[in-house]
Amino acid sequence: MNLEIVSPEKVIYSGKAEAVTVPGLKGSFTVLKRHAPIISGLRSGIVSYRVNGNKEKVKINEGFIEAEKNNVTVCIE
Repeated sequence: MNLEIVSPEKVIYSGKAEAVTVPGLKGSFTVLKRHAPIISGLRSGIVSYRVNGNKEKVKINEGFIEAEKNNVTVCIE
């Protein structure tokens, strides 16, 4: 799936990803390929994503995630 992680200052990551785990407002959840459409707020924590089997992490204060049709956008502060 396509993943874009953006902050007000810059694009942190833009490319393919196998999975994205985010700290949702009601608990952490993982988005995989063909995930149902979702929009959710994010709380302070760690966004982790897997690219070619390697796990990457980004610490966030808050934000939101939108996933639809194998496109995932994570907007963070």
